[in-house]
Amino acid sequence: MPGITREEVAHLARLARLELKPEELDHFAGQLDDIIGAVARVSEVADQDVPPTSHPLPLTNVMRPDEVRPSLTPEQALSGAPAQEQQRFKVPRILGED
Repeated sequence: MPGITREEVAHLARLARLELKPEELDHFAGQLDDIIGAVARVSEVADQDVPPTSHPLPLTNVMRPDEVRPSLTPEQALSGAPAQEQQRFKVPRILGED
């Protein structure tokens, strides 16, 4: 497989709107060639009998179930607020939107 050329790296950099120095083009060409080679080797190993996985071990949900528990009333939650309106914290507007 031919290696990644300097011109291909420059083209990719333009598409990504990156400004690269001439020495960076050569450096990244070598790195990208190594990455593409590694991906090709993995593709060779992957077999049709091996299902794609997102994690090597089975995962289960470890979060507790939602339960209603006693909490603050709206009045208690808003008691220390410097400003409130309609049972909500009132904060200064930071965007010019309505």
